[in-house]
Amino acid sequence: MNAEVGARELYESLAEGDRAYASWLDRARGGCPDRLAAAAEYRPWWTAPDGQTLLWELYALSRVGDLLLLSERDCLDLFVPLGMTPFRGGDFDPFLHEIVEVEQAADPHAPIEITEVVRPGLMLGQLLFNRAGVRVRAGVEHAQRGVADRSPLYWTFRRPHRPTVDLSHGWGHNSQWRTDFRLDYRTPAGDRLNAAENGAIDGDPGLDPDHPSHLSPQERLLTPGERRELLRHRCLLRVPRAADALAGSPGWERDLMPFGWRLPQ
Repeated sequence: MNAEVGARELYESLAEGDRAYASWLDRARGGCPDRLAAAAEYRPWWTAPDGQTLLWELYALSRVGDLLLLSERDCLDLFVPLGMTPFRGGDFDPFLHEIVEVEQAADPHAPIEITEVVRPGLMLGQLLFNRAGVRVRAGVEHAQRGVADRSPLYWTFRRPHRPTVDLSHGWGHNSQWRTDFRLDYRTPAGDRLNAAENGAIDGDPGLDPDHPSHLSPQERLLTPGERRELLRHRCLLRVPRAADALAGSPGWERDLMPFGWRLPQ
C-alpha cells in the first residue's frame, strides 16, 4: 500500500462529493488486501517497522467507512474486495454492535435486545473494523434512551445522529491523519480491546492522584464499571453516578481520555 492508493486520497475525494471509488479500488487491489491481512490476526504486528503506517492506513479507511455509513451497498462493494467480511445480527454484543437508537422497555431490568440491524458491521479476520449499527430495546438499568444513543461516541470521527470524540479532532489538515486505528480482536482466548495501547483503565494506585500518568479528575469520577462500559461500548450507557460532580466541569465528556485504556489489562 503506497501513497498512490492511500485511503486518505479516497476519503478526501468522497468528502468533496466524488462517489466514484471504483478507480481507487482498481489501483488498491494489487497490494491493499495483502497489506491489510497483516493486521487480521492478534499478534503485536503494530510494533514492526511498518506497523505504524498500517495503523494510520486502517484509521484512514475507517474514515472512509464513516462517509459510506448510510450506503450499505457502497460500503460492501468497497470493503469486501479488501478482504473484509460483513456481519449483522445475533444477540446484542457491544464488541459487534453499536447502539443507534434505544426504545425504553417498561421493565427497567430488561436486558439489551436488538430490534433492528440498520447497517452491517465488518471484520478483517479476528480484527473488528466496524461495528454493526442496531436499534435496541432495553430497560433503563441497562441502556438509557438519550444517553446510550446520543452521548458522545469515542474512537469515532463522525456520526450523523450524535456527537463524537476522536483523537484526530482539533488537529491540522495533515496531522489528523497520524491517528492510530483502535484495535479490537476477537480471539479463541477472549476479546482484546484497544490491544495496541497500554494504559491502565483504573489508573496506577502507586501514583499520586494528581500525577499526569494517573487518571484525570473526570475519569476518576466514573466508577470502574462505567469506565469498562465506556471502553466496551465506546460510549456511556446511562447518566453516570457522579453526574452532579461532573456537571461542575463543563465539557467534561470531551476532556475524558479513554484512548489509552486496554482490556484485559
